[in-house]
Amino acid sequence: MKPIQVGLMGFGTVGTGVFNVLQRNQAEIKRRAGRGIEVSMVSRRNTALAQEVVGDRATVVADARAIIANPDIDIVVELIGGYDLAKELVLEAIAAGKHVVTANKALLAVHGTEIFAAASAKGVMVAFEAAVAGGIPIIKSLREGLTANRIQWIAGIINGTTNFILSEMRDKGLDFEVVLKEAQRLGYAEADPTFDIEGVDAAHKLTLMSAIAFGVPVQFDKAHIEGITKLSSVDIKYAEQLGYRIKLLGITKRTPKGIELRVHPCLIPAKRLIANVEGAMNAVVVNGDAVGTTLYYGKGAGSEPTGSAVIADLVDITRLHTADAAQRVPHLAFQPDAMSDTPVLPMGDVVTSYYLRLRVADEAGVLARVTGILAEAGISIDAVLQREADEVGGEGSTQTDLIILTHDCAEAKMDAAIAQMQALPTVLQSITRIRKEELA
Repeated sequence: MKPIQVGLMGFGTVGTGVFNVLQRNQAEIKRRAGRGIEVSMVSRRNTALAQEVVGDRATVVADARAIIANPDIDIVVELIGGYDLAKELVLEAIAAGKHVVTANKALLAVHGTEIFAAASAKGVMVAFEAAVAGGIPIIKSLREGLTANRIQWIAGIINGTTNFILSEMRDKGLDFEVVLKEAQRLGYAEADPTFDIEGVDAAHKLTLMSAIAFGVPVQFDKAHIEGITKLSSVDIKYAEQLGYRIKLLGITKRTPKGIELRVHPCLIPAKRLIANVEGAMNAVVVNGDAVGTTLYYGKGAGSEPTGSAVIADLVDITRLHTADAAQRVPHLAFQPDAMSDTPVLPMGDVVTSYYLRLRVADEAGVLARVTGILAEAGISIDAVLQREADEVGGEGSTQTDLIILTHDCAEAKMDAAIAQMQALPTVLQSITRIRKEELA
């Protein structure tokens, strides 16, 4: 049987990984797919750089639209990134009747509903395993492996840059800005790291997982997003003393009122496996009613790990290339006419527990006033840790840190209590609030 023909739109780090892994493992991949898979066209503006890699094994073009226009190309792989041009090219490829594989989580998180509808109408597939957690097959696990389950919640470390930074802050006791510069020097962080450190990249990925887990449309605009830029090494140290680690988590949960969709730093018990995921690694925990809790761990980025996920999608499409569209796994796991309109909860309605750190005057009555405000708000306290003033500000200091762990309460209730505590004259700095998840 004639090998299926693939065109790579974009030939940077991931595109090179796809090409190299396909070349190296061609025989094994053919045995799995039932026919060969060949990259016959590659697009990159700097054609000379691409030509150095592919040699005479594929045609190199500067314009990605030449790939879409080629009638011999069966599958288009979009690796350009971004929103606008990528969206145009993907929709043009779909209109031309070509299947699409993409690693572009930002594109699908924002425009996925339109793209999946276009693909369904045209009878082609859009596959995106590489868009979430690199080489970890989390999309396939959610869409197929856990299909018997009613998914209850997902919590994931899904951005390697932020996990590397937090790991370094914990190991070396350094502040955020210092570690960020080191991460940039080592290549873990981009020159402009905003999408990573502000939680946007993680929210893109979480939006896709939430849609697949709960059968709802992609709703990136409703996600609550906080990054790690305001985290202090002192909070990481205090969390450790209390038996917790701080990680940037993407969390989506099914609740009676709706779906939670949130990215923010979290305290996690140090005994949890996910709390011990260090460096630039990714991990996703999924809880289903039948299977219980499962953990998926591995490299979340990189040339060949992400290329591995792209090729897995190519194999799936190759197997189903001639199948009736109705027999294929739906893009978001649920049949398009069975999608739910379950609302995404506003953050004020989310119920969780909290870590609070207050820099306060070291004088009598401060703790009583703070705990009194929490009691009046109906927020119960799990633990209190008060540091010695000398430890916080040196000998003769008149300030100290008060650390409080609370039991579960609604975010809106906590917001109101923090506003009251912040107004106390004995509270000397902005109160640090970090949510806490047991992930039991």
